[in-house]
Amino acid sequence: MSTQFLPRATTRLGFHYFPDTLHYREIDIHAWLPEFKSTGISWLTLLAPSNRAIPEFFIRSLIHANIEPVLHFHLPLTRKPELSNLSLLFNVYAEWGVRYVVLYDRPNLRRAWSGNAWAQSDLVERFLDLFLPVADLAVRTGLQPVTPPLEPGGDYWDTAFLRAALQGIQRRGQSSLVENLVLGAYAWTNERRLGWGAGGPESWPQAKPYHTPAGQEDQRGFYIFDWYLAIAEAQLGSPLPVLLLGAGFPPAANSPKSSQQLEPDAHTATHLNIARLMTGMPVEKALEKDTLWPVSAHVLACNFWLLATGPGSAEASRAWYLADGSHLPIVSALRQLQSNATGEISPSTANHTSTGKTAISSRPISHYLLLPQTTCQAACPEGDEMPAELWQFICQHHPTVGFSVEEAALASRVTIYGEQPDLTESNLSWLRGAGCTLEHLGGIGTSIAPQAITQHTE
Repeated sequence: MSTQFLPRATTRLGFHYFPDTLHYREIDIHAWLPEFKSTGISWLTLLAPSNRAIPEFFIRSLIHANIEPVLHFHLPLTRKPELSNLSLLFNVYAEWGVRYVVLYDRPNLRRAWSGNAWAQSDLVERFLDLFLPVADLAVRTGLQPVTPPLEPGGDYWDTAFLRAALQGIQRRGQSSLVENLVLGAYAWTNERRLGWGAGGPESWPQAKPYHTPAGQEDQRGFYIFDWYLAIAEAQLGSPLPVLLLGAGFPPAANSPKSSQQLEPDAHTATHLNIARLMTGMPVEKALEKDTLWPVSAHVLACNFWLLATGPGSAEASRAWYLADGSHLPIVSALRQLQSNATGEISPSTANHTSTGKTAISSRPISHYLLLPQTTCQAACPEGDEMPAELWQFICQHHPTVGFSVEEAALASRVTIYGEQPDLTESNLSWLRGAGCTLEHLGGIGTSIAPQAITQHTE
């Protein structure tokens, strides 16, 4: 592995950022950097659009804070990649200091392909036809390509898919790519104990693709990296670096309905012990009966699933930071672990609540003026100038002005201006739940006088 791609400074701990591309604003990075510092993370998986760049200030702010951004491109498997567009993006990202780009996501799932493409033969070879040109482009532009994380198990068994892919890369003479390649993996516990599958195929020789005999364990757990490293060494003669792009409790979409609601104690114990394993600390005594092998030095980072979500996300039940401004107990535990490791006392940024969660005490916006989401035409019906009353209100109160409900949720006080049919009761409830005090300024054509909607009193 080229030394130019070794991490600058790492705790080997990170997060998978929002499961969307809507939270790359300046206000987002300013709000999250203190949280990243207090929890000691140094990696962040970011979903990267293929048609536009994540803003430069967001990327550079992370790198300046010694947080390694890992850009995950969910490229479609239904058509050839547009290399000209990707070339522009890759060159820009390399100039900004990005090093790792993940290409594609879970190609071993049937739903990732069109029906006809999945049914055809040589699926892995056809995947390589798509992957290799993009991976080669990444290397030529100074980036390090990461193989797509596979669905543990999956419709096409992930270990079989990975083995065939590495064989294909070697057979095609891609030696320069192999020298720069990193393996991506989803290290989800998948409702299994943390030590499931530790040691890889050497410890569980009877486990085979699609069949795990009774008394045997397989790769479908946190120790998936032991299996991937063994496959890489067998096929290439040496292991490859591994990035755990999502780790811990699996996504809600992968969990049975009975286990979608997290049990706080189990959630905290599991993730805290993963953090201890990644940083070389002893695990909790409660898990000593479990076989927890040391994590290989080839594992570059472990990015926990999931930092936070937007409103209405299917993954909201997996978010560590919640929409109401609180967070799960694991955040406090990770902060304490970071304090113990560094000997520093982190500044207090939270107050405990009676729910057992921890509420973030500071909000990045004090007052937000929410204008109609359609266009400024709704606030300025004549299309020429802002109503005098609205301008007077802005001059008097100096609020942050915008059109985003999500941005408004970061404020202590939200003033809603005018008639906004798109602003539903669900939106209002979400803002109240986020701890916002709501008020209304009269509709268009009326005098502007604050009218309370609902005061958040919890």
